This record gives sequence, structure tokens and C-alpha cells, in this order.
Amino acid sequence: MAYVSTNQPCLCITGPTACGKTELALYLAKEFPFEIISMDSAMVYRGMNIGTAKPSPQLRKNIPHHLIDIIEPTDTYSAGRFVADARECLSSIRQRNRIPLIVGGTLLYLRALRDGLAELPGRNLEIRQRLDQEAGTVGWPELHNRLLAIDPDSAVRISPADRQRIQRALEVYELTGKTLTSLYQMQASQLKTPINALAFVPENRSELSNRIEQRFDDMVAEGLIQEMELLRARGDLSPTTTSMRAVGYRQIWSFLDGKCDWSETRTKAIAATRQLAKRQMTWLRSDFKIKKLPMQFDSAIQAIREEVVELLK
Repeated sequence: MAYVSTNQPCLCITGPTACGKTELALYLAKEFPFEIISMDSAMVYRGMNIGTAKPSPQLRKNIPHHLIDIIEPTDTYSAGRFVADARECLSSIRQRNRIPLIVGGTLLYLRALRDGLAELPGRNLEIRQRLDQEAGTVGWPELHNRLLAIDPDSAVRISPADRQRIQRALEVYELTGKTLTSLYQMQASQLKTPINALAFVPENRSELSNRIEQRFDDMVAEGLIQEMELLRARGDLSPTTTSMRAVGYRQIWSFLDGKCDWSETRTKAIAATRQLAKRQMTWLRSDFKIKKLPMQFDSAIQAIREEVVELLK
């Protein structure tokens, strides 16, 4: 008999970047028979280890992890593919009489899995080319301002530097006359997955800000620049490749191109990570289905332990 049947909620630990989600999950995995499903849009890429803060191979050997190192950095990954992959993992983990635990900060993936995917139109090459041309003239931040006027909820979640998502949001609006937010709210009839999501969140911004700065410096000490050099040496990646737009990687690419010195690179990378955390916090505050936990290790452990015990009744 499985620990968790298919119609019972699965657990998810989420929160802003650098808040300690992975450490919390690994600690709990010593107590419960968890298998971890990564909900991270960057950990899917092979060769991007240090900058995505992947658990070490030894940890993954001791505690099974899923949806890590599943595609090349030349490929793209989507919320739709995550939903399909995650559902397959949930089923197989339960069949092994173990408990699936979803861990990560890509909140779009959480919403897609929990609430179902909206029915969106396919890509339109003509619109995309025109938006690319406009961005080449006025810049993507200006197109982000356009999105802000049309769909402020989506604009809050999308960085002014995120070309791909700005383009997609504007494209969908032109094709349907509806915003991404309204389409998501309509919710497709696609199967939804019951999830008990708990967010590990800071009580003050300065604590998280300090953790972000320290983590970036630790990544550099562990060899992040050398990792970026190896990725560049492949010859099939560029600054516009989706994987290379990840926070930290894009700033170091510019550094290796000689576009800025190290001090400026470090400042930009840390600032971009803090902006990512700010967008995640905005999303978390607006999602009332997610239970918020204070960023205190002991209290968070106890709260999640109680959730697991309740789930196993």
C-alpha cells in the first residue's frame, strides 16, 4: 500500500531563492521516506551545477531526486512539460511506497501543476519577429512597461530583462485579446493535482538579502566562473539562449566577454538575484493557497513534520 494515494495532496516546500528550501527538505528526508521532485527551471539543465545550487551527486545518491539534469542547456523547458514530468514522478514514487516531496521556487510550475494549465495559443512567428524588432529599437524594459499597462499581474512576476516571457505575454494578448492573467484565471479543464504547499519565507528582507550575497560569493569560490567558461567552450550556447539567461550565468557571461569588471559583475548578479526573490515574494503573498512559514529552521521543520503526519493518517 502506498504512503500517499493518488487522490491525496502531495507536499511542496517552496519560497524565495536562497531561503533554505533544499537544506530543509534534505533534513526532513532523514526522517521520512521522501523522494524529492525538483521544481526549479534551471536545475533541469546538465552542466549548470554550481550556479543553480544543485544538491551534490552524493546527496542525490542517498536521497532520490527527480527532474534534475534531464535536458541539455541548448534545450528549453516549459511549465507544460514540468506538469507531465512531475505527474509521472508522483505516480512512480507512490508505487514504490515512498512519499513525493516537491521542492523549488519556480512558482509558475507550482500553479500549473496545482491549478491546471490555461489553454494558450500557439506561437506566432510574425508577431514574435515584430516584437523582436521593436525591442531592438526601444529595449525590452520598454516592452515590459507596455505589458505593465496591459497585464500588471503578469508584469510583476516577469523581469524587465526576461525577453522570452515578455514576448510571450504580449504575443498571447495580441492573439487572443486576453491577458495571461485572465486566461490562467479561467483555468483549463485539464486535470489538477492536489498540493499542500508550504512556503519558507523570511521575516525581514535584510536576512534574505544577506543570504543571497553570501551564497553568490560561495558559488564563486566553488568555481562558478570556471563552470561558465566550460559552458561557453561548448560553442553551441549564446547570451540569448534561455538557459544562459538564468540569474548569475548571464552576468558572468558579460564579465567573460569583457563588458564589465568583476566588482560590477558581482553587484549586478546579487542585485538580479534579489530582484528574483522580490518577485517570488510578491507571488507568494498573492497566493492564498500556499501556507507561509517563518524562515526559522526549527519551527519550519515542526510545521512540515505535522503536515506529513496528517498526510499519513
